[in-house]
Amino acid sequence: MEAGPDEGVAGAVFANETSETNPSDTPSGILNSQQLSAIEDEEVLNKLLDKAVDFDERRMIRAALRDLLKKKREKREKERGSRQDDLRQQALSKAGTGRMGMNRGQTSNHQQRSHMHSQLSASTTNSFTKTTGSMANPAMAPAHQCSPVVAEPNMKNVKQMLLDWCRAKTEPYEGVEIRNFSSSWSDGIAFCALVHRFFPDAFEYSILNPNARKDNFELAFSTAERLADCPPLLDVEDLLRMREPDWKCVYTYIQEFYRCLVEKGLVKTKNKL
Repeated sequence: MEAGPDEGVAGAVFANETSETNPSDTPSGILNSQQLSAIEDEEVLNKLLDKAVDFDERRMIRAALRDLLKKKREKREKERGSRQDDLRQQALSKAGTGRMGMNRGQTSNHQQRSHMHSQLSASTTNSFTKTTGSMANPAMAPAHQCSPVVAEPNMKNVKQMLLDWCRAKTEPYEGVEIRNFSSSWSDGIAFCALVHRFFPDAFEYSILNPNARKDNFELAFSTAERLADCPPLLDVEDLLRMREPDWKCVYTYIQEFYRCLVEKGLVKTKNKL
């Protein structure tokens, strides 16, 4: 599916963006770092960041967001380690019970020894398997066949405004530094951060791996399609073949994602596309 949004209209949309919808009740006034660190709702911190105008306040909110994401990641790793310890303890306990039974039964025959061995084998084969939902991409135009961006007088301004918007929305996310529409998006993490900003309950951002490019692309595009009705204009296989994606393709996709957010009411504007 090709997207060729009108640059002039898009410029007016970006320039007139006012706020995101669904605001929740948040503390009024400037909060100190201790009060911010007590907030454990990522969405509340994101909305506070959107509303903040003071530089020091924005800096404290970004720090609180980074700490919250770090805490979530550490908690998940701790829970995973605890489950592994429990399984190892269960395996050792079953093995010890089997050995005690063997010592008490000195007259055990070959069948009893075989049975104990099978129990031990079964107890030590427990392992975690990570399941990932298969996210099939529908047929779409390859990235290298993206529609050329028509150069208009205000195109540079629109492009810069869209880039600034992406940078502002992904500012709190660790591992994301958006400088352009090409290399900054090459590992898929920036796509995931941008989608996660508007749909924080869709997936756990803190466990994403920058080296798992395919998983990151598929996660971002499928989530945007499912929750924002954003068509998957970029082909994952094409992105994987390129060291850096074509900036025109990324630019077009982000424009389409922005428009879908406007249509969903997740971004308020004075002008309607």
